[in-house]
Amino acid sequence: MVRVGLFDSLRRKRRPGRLRGPNQGDTRHLGEWADSRRGVEAYVEPKTTVTDTTVVLVAHDGEWTRRRIGSLDAAQQFGRKRGIPVYEVTKVGYPRRMREYTQRQKRAQG
Repeated sequence: MVRVGLFDSLRRKRRPGRLRGPNQGDTRHLGEWADSRRGVEAYVEPKTTVTDTTVVLVAHDGEWTRRRIGSLDAAQQFGRKRGIPVYEVTKVGYPRRMREYTQRQKRAQG
């Protein structure tokens, strides 16, 4: 008989160098989010030692969401499929409307 402690799953260490990649839930969220807003643009964030490649979708009013995408190629394919422009955030930065939206949300909650 194998005994499993209540907190054993919390103590398990992830193997070093293994990142959780994008899954169907990430892709579904991005698609539904983009389809339900107007003026959406995609900003691809590069893979780091902590996270996989991600994409930030920003709507016309600055509302945004972020999910794993897997690669720049995957983000470009996502954008082509939906007619969304795709930018590399390391080259163009984030749009001002995204920062303004975040500030408005903080003030509203404050």
